[in-house]
Amino acid sequence: MGILEAIILGIVQGLTEFLPVSSSGHIELANYLMNENLDQDESLLMTTVLHFATATSTIIIFRKEVGEILKGLLKFKWNDELKFSLKIIVSMVPAALVGVLLEDEIASFFGGQIVFVGFMLLLTGALLFLADRAKNTSKDVGFLNAFWIGVSQMIAILPGISRSGATISTSVLLGIDRERAARFSFLMVVPLIFGKMAKDILEILQNPNQYLDTDYTVLGVGFIFSFVTGLFACTWMISLVKKAKLSYFAIYCLIVGIIAISSSFFIQ
Repeated sequence: MGILEAIILGIVQGLTEFLPVSSSGHIELANYLMNENLDQDESLLMTTVLHFATATSTIIIFRKEVGEILKGLLKFKWNDELKFSLKIIVSMVPAALVGVLLEDEIASFFGGQIVFVGFMLLLTGALLFLADRAKNTSKDVGFLNAFWIGVSQMIAILPGISRSGATISTSVLLGIDRERAARFSFLMVVPLIFGKMAKDILEILQNPNQYLDTDYTVLGVGFIFSFVTGLFACTWMISLVKKAKLSYFAIYCLIVGIIAISSSFFIQ
């Protein structure tokens, strides 16, 4: 992978992370269309780095909320700040367990699985259509709801399943206010991304020979473009998710999913 490809992937990640259209699925599609035949480990590493970049931009945009979460955990006084912090932790559990226990199985879905990504995009589109018809969305996020939102985030580890789409749709179907759902959705992924990066760094330190061929300059360029694009996109997308109908994104996912499945028969 070269610098230009890393720039393209960084921009794609920054733009699609905050829309319910699956950033990981678009990264896989972009790799496929650019004929970047990355192996599973390389593809997953680039995806993780790009997600780390947008997670960092999320922290900057939501620095006040992140501060409240940290304050709630440090003070550990039963108030709204601590409750919100604990709900974030509850939402992390399903994806964290699957990420640790089934890492190799998850990696097998990355690296050119274009048909799989296409079908997962169709599933994302169907979920968004269903959520768009939800009524009475005025609740706050409760502990049980946080767990079920976490389960949807766990499923969204698969490329083609939109993480924000799955978590926001699940929240709306549970009757949660759309603005609160979007806020919770963007914040709940940050600890998971940083945890994954910490794990990857430890693996690099323990097995440096495994990553001798990794071009860290390319990873760095991808990170920078994903981070900068994410800073601009995050604010815009939050407003868009709150105001626009999910059906617009559903139609987009269905179209891209069909194109992805169809193109696999023509692009070798």
